[in-house]
Amino acid sequence: MSSRDPSRPTIAVTAMNATDNPGPGISVSRALKHDPDFQPRVVGLAYDALEPGIYHRDVIDDAFLIPYPSQGLDALAERIAYVHERVGGLDAIVPTLDSELASFIALEPRLRELGIGTFLPSREQLDLRSKTHLSAMGREAGIPVPKEKVLSDVRDLYTMHETIPYPFVVKGVYYGASIVRSIDEALAAFHRQVARWGYPVIVQQFVAGEEYDVVAVGDGKGGLVGAVPMKKTYLTDKGKGWAGIAIGDPELMAITERFMKHSRWRGPCEVEVIKSVDPKTDEETYYLLEINPRFPAWTYLSAGAGMNLPRAVAKLAMGEAVEPLRDYRVGTMFVRISLDQIATLETLQQITTAGEIVAEPTPDAADTPAYDTPANDPKTTAATTTAANDGETP
Repeated sequence: MSSRDPSRPTIAVTAMNATDNPGPGISVSRALKHDPDFQPRVVGLAYDALEPGIYHRDVIDDAFLIPYPSQGLDALAERIAYVHERVGGLDAIVPTLDSELASFIALEPRLRELGIGTFLPSREQLDLRSKTHLSAMGREAGIPVPKEKVLSDVRDLYTMHETIPYPFVVKGVYYGASIVRSIDEALAAFHRQVARWGYPVIVQQFVAGEEYDVVAVGDGKGGLVGAVPMKKTYLTDKGKGWAGIAIGDPELMAITERFMKHSRWRGPCEVEVIKSVDPKTDEETYYLLEINPRFPAWTYLSAGAGMNLPRAVAKLAMGEAVEPLRDYRVGTMFVRISLDQIATLETLQQITTAGEIVAEPTPDAADTPAYDTPANDPKTTAATTTAANDGETP
């Protein structure tokens, strides 16, 4: 890690997309800048020149395009090394997309050599909570999980209703879920997920009830750094949470703690749970639906509720001790809005051709970042990447 002012570290965050299905990057970045005594320089790492977060000057100090995960580890390592040098040293990186985590986990030793910290799960932990292993993990941890099957052959759908009756849920290996009520709907959903994310496809029992989410951070030793449960109060037509409220629910916390203890999870995650009520007995059962291995798009709620989990992860990534966080304000709400950001054509050209927008103080405005990157620098031009954004985020 670099030896600058500890209250002003340089932290890179991925996923600058902020559409009606936003990535977590902007929410995490806002949380990093939430506390007056901790004001990092935030470097946005994006996959596309039109990811809106690139142009959010109040949150993102610098922006760089990085290669799509499919381009391989060496391309990503080379680009991160360049960014590290260009900004005068990265103290930490916080990846926030499922599909890039395996790459950053594999790069941890190289990043450590550069002095760049991370706070990520191991590859074994990442696989343990995957949709394909969720049922086994739930049984071992004592957490109820809806019945599910992992499919690699579309023909298995024709008899699936004999094991998991309609309606059931068809899920992609990374993102996406569709409730289906017939074989025609199931086939369409299967092919849609394969086309977008590849094999396998997961079929999960549909459970009716109220959905809850928990943003949490594990310490890597079986303990919980902190967690904030949330109930969505407004959904978009895509089923994404557009508003939500922090709640107090001991059972949600207990499920999260059981997951942490069993997996020894290291880093942030989102625990998705549904509470089902038996209409005959009124008995409540909490089912674990998914463990997303990164911060969710609503992470800023944790900072707003008084438990700044992105700040905790940044400090842990930089090797600092963080005491367990237990207090947050129940009843704190988030309500998402859409804003039209104003940018110049020159700025778009700069990120498109040079692959970066770097804020560098000038003598006339030492405290006001000015976007200035030499477009003719062969190193920046060679590193340009304009691949499309690689994921949805629940």
